[in-house]
Amino acid sequence: MKSFAPGMVRWWAGPGPAGPPGHLVSRWLFLRALGVIYLSAFYSLLFQIRGMLGPEGLLPAASYLQEVAKAIGSARYWYAPTLLWLASGDHALLALCWVGIVASVLLILNFWPRAMLAVCFVCFLSFVTAAQDFSGYQSDGMLLCAGFICLFLAPGGWRPSWGEHKPAPRAPLFLLQFLWFTIYFESGIAKYFGGDPSWRDLSAMNEYYQNGPLPTWIGWYAHQLPVWFHESTALVTIGAELLVVWLVLLPRGARILCFFFMTSLQIAIILSANYAFLNYIVLALGIFLLDDQFLIRMAPKRWRRGVEENLQQPAPVSWRKRLLSSFAAAHEPLSMTGSTAAGGGTPATGTNVTTESDRQSLPGALVSSSLLWLQTLLLAWVFYAMAFLLFQQASPGLPLPAKPVTILEPFRIANSYGLFGRMTWARYEIEFQGSNDGTNWVAYPFCYKPQDLREAPGIYAPYQPRFEWNLWFASLGTWRENPFVLRTEQQLLSNNSDVAALFRSNPFASAPPKQIRVVLWQYWFTDRATKRATGQWWRREFRGLYAPTLARDADGKIIVAEWPQTFIPPP
Repeated sequence: MKSFAPGMVRWWAGPGPAGPPGHLVSRWLFLRALGVIYLSAFYSLLFQIRGMLGPEGLLPAASYLQEVAKAIGSARYWYAPTLLWLASGDHALLALCWVGIVASVLLILNFWPRAMLAVCFVCFLSFVTAAQDFSGYQSDGMLLCAGFICLFLAPGGWRPSWGEHKPAPRAPLFLLQFLWFTIYFESGIAKYFGGDPSWRDLSAMNEYYQNGPLPTWIGWYAHQLPVWFHESTALVTIGAELLVVWLVLLPRGARILCFFFMTSLQIAIILSANYAFLNYIVLALGIFLLDDQFLIRMAPKRWRRGVEENLQQPAPVSWRKRLLSSFAAAHEPLSMTGSTAAGGGTPATGTNVTTESDRQSLPGALVSSSLLWLQTLLLAWVFYAMAFLLFQQASPGLPLPAKPVTILEPFRIANSYGLFGRMTWARYEIEFQGSNDGTNWVAYPFCYKPQDLREAPGIYAPYQPRFEWNLWFASLGTWRENPFVLRTEQQLLSNNSDVAALFRSNPFASAPPKQIRVVLWQYWFTDRATKRATGQWWRREFRGLYAPTLARDADGKIIVAEWPQTFIPPP
């Protein structure tokens, strides 16, 4: 049966080659890891989404979408792609989380992975689109990019096992490896060439462990190490991101070495800081540096059969020869003897293989070829957008068309990465306090942020407390740049239960306070001697008001009781 897709299209987006080295195990492992990461994202939202985006939340999704609709009209469905256009109340927000949780669990269980990936992607994109200040992190972009590409990587079927009958296509496999590379390399460029001198003089790590968004107790111990250790880790980080990542282009021995080196780096970051699921995505992407010949030895014997049978098939022709032959046969029909059942290898001489596509009817061939063309165009589009952003980071003056990237931007599947291009040299913490007399103030306790000086910083990633995470970013700016802070004051003054649930407990559960203020502290890790003497992990100093202090007058109207000293109130 004639194929209506040229050889190059079949080579790029069709089922990958069977035989060694194989990527059945790495694909299986990555899809399970992606399911866990999606689960962590939706699970953490379940306890926060009403307080953040609900009708009485800090940044109501309904109000935001109404403004988007007014601004761009019918184009809103492209530039703000979210299911919350249908409904954005509390029940709709919780339904979004629960559907995502169920789909991610089924993805982990390898049940209909393509459909579950689609559900997870749509639900998470729906949240990110409407979340305003509570989204847009680089980790969100990584998850959406990886999730979208995996729609083309995952095997079809309800229970595909290893997916040995449909090996991973070249295009999505390459794009996931390219995503792994760009995350590291663009971050290395941002560090060394981004204008922060601390990376060049190797002092960037001196205050890193105490000044990140949400440190860990292991980070406290790492902070106590001598300066030469911090300078060494800065040098290793720069070398890994700018140099070691290029080992991905070398033969498998170098790639395996690269995997263990970069994995060790990611594990060290995970243990010393909480960056939600960011490092888990990068860690999982590294699995594609390994192949089935390496990984099969670690799989239980009773599970190896499908992978071993795949590895026993004849090795495919090298990609260079295959690519050349694909160009030469761009418009030739598929031969009964020209491909294996997997669609990519070359069968042994004299062997005739009849594939499912050979038995297709003309309409079936048209449909399959159309789908193959669609996959090719979509994946090529994503690749161009990813490459464009990489080139813009490495060489900003290149005259490349930006329109394809701009059109794709609302879906967050091609992103620019520059992790820690500029280091934070002081740690400030915002704290909400309530009072009934304007003199005695009681703090609202946080779940994860540093606050209690004697409480050890925890390890809880990939769980992401987005409200507390955002407060760290807000502390580096002003309250006018972070309207959700003032909105938090207003809602606490009304004892809004959804917003109060963003804290560990509500010290004014029986009745709302008469005044709410937001203060700013500067925090430092203690040293070993102080910790032994006092048991304190932190020390802090009061820096004053961060935002206006709010109160209610006799008529119940919210008024400003005190302005921050650094802000000149209007006349």
